[in-house]
Amino acid sequence: MSKKESGVIAVNRRARFDFEIEEVFEAGLMLTGSEVKSLREGRANIAEAYISPENGEVWLINADIPPYAPANRFNHEPKRHRKLLLKKKEIERLFGAVARSGRTIIALRLFFNDRGIAKLEIGLAKGKKTIDKRETVKRREWDKQKSRLMKNLG
Repeated sequence: MSKKESGVIAVNRRARFDFEIEEVFEAGLMLTGSEVKSLREGRANIAEAYISPENGEVWLINADIPPYAPANRFNHEPKRHRKLLLKKKEIERLFGAVARSGRTIIALRLFFNDRGIAKLEIGLAKGKKTIDKRETVKRREWDKQKSRLMKNLG
């Protein structure tokens, strides 16, 4: 299945390595027309993006959606703040977790759903310590080695 068929536009690969994801939410995005066109071309970067709760709203900050060339003067700002669309209870849960227990909200995956609407998968996360990261690497290496052994023996 190719990138276009699955609807995935961008994935934050470092997120699951650097953070322990506790809860995942699916949020809509308020986008302009040229941003959607650029996303349809599969051009976006959310590796350095983060989510900031401000004044009862949730914002996606530092996500890079490059300008859409044919849009000319009606183009968008590539790294502008974009409002995320979530239910009120979800926003309250995110606000509470960030305020009380010092959690972080990070962007995990940007994709088009089955109806063709751009969505952002965000995660409520807790930062991993260096030891935890080493454990993740060890586990990944062991899984690779185990699958190689099973392939060769079986």
